[in-house]
Amino acid sequence: MTFQDLQIDWLKCFVAVVDAGSLSGAAPEVHRSQSAVSMQIKKLEAALACQLLVRGPRQHQLTPQGQLLLGYARRMLDLHAETQAAFHGEELTGRIRLGVPDDYAARYLTPVLKRFAPNFGAVEIELNCEQSTSLIPRVKSGDLDLALVSRDSPRHGTLLFHEPMVWVGDAQFQVWRRDPLPIAVYEDASLAKRSALHSLALQGRRFKVVYNSSSLAGQIAAVESGLAVAVLTQCSAPPHLKILGSEQGLGPLEPMEVAVFRSRASRGSKAVDSLHDLLLRTLRLSASP
Repeated sequence: MTFQDLQIDWLKCFVAVVDAGSLSGAAPEVHRSQSAVSMQIKKLEAALACQLLVRGPRQHQLTPQGQLLLGYARRMLDLHAETQAAFHGEELTGRIRLGVPDDYAARYLTPVLKRFAPNFGAVEIELNCEQSTSLIPRVKSGDLDLALVSRDSPRHGTLLFHEPMVWVGDAQFQVWRRDPLPIAVYEDASLAKRSALHSLALQGRRFKVVYNSSSLAGQIAAVESGLAVAVLTQCSAPPHLKILGSEQGLGPLEPMEVAVFRSRASRGSKAVDSLHDLLLRTLRLSASP
């Protein structure tokens, strides 16, 4: 049997459709029309003699063959990009306006910036630490170029991984024994707050909001002082606090969809391109099993 060589453009379109969830969402990412993206996918499927994607109720879904190809495709595209940079790299300059919630800064963003800075020292990074509910509108308006966020919609960025959410309390105070349960929450639009209230409603457990803070430090302070229990991302939960669950009468929580979200206005910036691609490569790899 004669096998057809796989073209880089086919793989770029395939990965873009997987990341965006649709042909229309992938088109601007690869600077092609929707029909052109569709044609590239058909050529790839013909070359591999199998179907890679099926249209789902909301977005395109991977077939088993598509799932198998995805890992290979990402590695091939990463190597292709590294090879081009090695031979045709240029000194990048400019400024990147970057956003990240406190929860993700130390665990996820710091390792990426440590890799980025030595290679692109002439690029200035302006870092904004806010909740995702504040960062997403700023990216959409073009006030920020790039942000690592907990997304509330598939339209808001490229999915990187799912971050578990956990209930936390201080073992010294054991406030989870109280009725109604005292809880600390973020602002009204917060996904963490919505998740906490939904979990408590499903259990029929009585609660009382006793502390509001838009900062991670404020949430932790409320728990450490014995005021309340709180819901945090697993990566931001301090080790000295107790992770709570069914034994304390608290139910499961939906994980966060962590995504990298880029503004339309930043397209064409090679500095933003480089950091965006590094975020994708690094965080997808670190979140892989």
